[in-house]
Amino acid sequence: EVQLAESGGGLVPAGGSLRLSCVASGFTFDDYAMGWFRQAPGKEREGVSCISGRDGSKHYADSVKGRFTISVDNAKNTVYLQMNSLKSEDTAVYYCAAKRSREWDYWGQGTQVTVSS
Repeated sequence: EVQLAESGGGLVPAGGSLRLSCVASGFTFDDYAMGWFRQAPGKEREGVSCISGRDGSKHYADSVKGRFTISVDNAKNTVYLQMNSLKSEDTAVYYCAAKRSREWDYWGQGTQVTVSS
C-alpha cells in the first residue's frame, strides 16, 4: 500500500521557521520525483517545490524562492521542506506528492501550517 505521511506543520509567528517531513512507503522512492504543494482557504492548490528523483534538480515557486529548501533522504524515503522567513501568506495545508512521469501519482493527507502576523 502506498503511503505519504506528512508531519511538521504547526503554528509559527511571522519570520519563523518550520521543517516539514514526508515519509514515503509502498513504492520505489528513488524512481519518483517528489513535490510539495499547498492550498490556502478559498484558493486553488499550488505547487511549492519539487525535486527530481533522477538528477536531484530542484524547482521552486517564485513566492518561496530564497526562503524554502527541498531535500530528500533516500535512505529514509523522506522528503523535507525547510521553510524560513515565513509569512502570513504561507498559511495553508501543505501536501507532499510523488510522480514517476508527467502526472502526480500519489498524495499525502496534508499538514496544516499557520503563520501568525
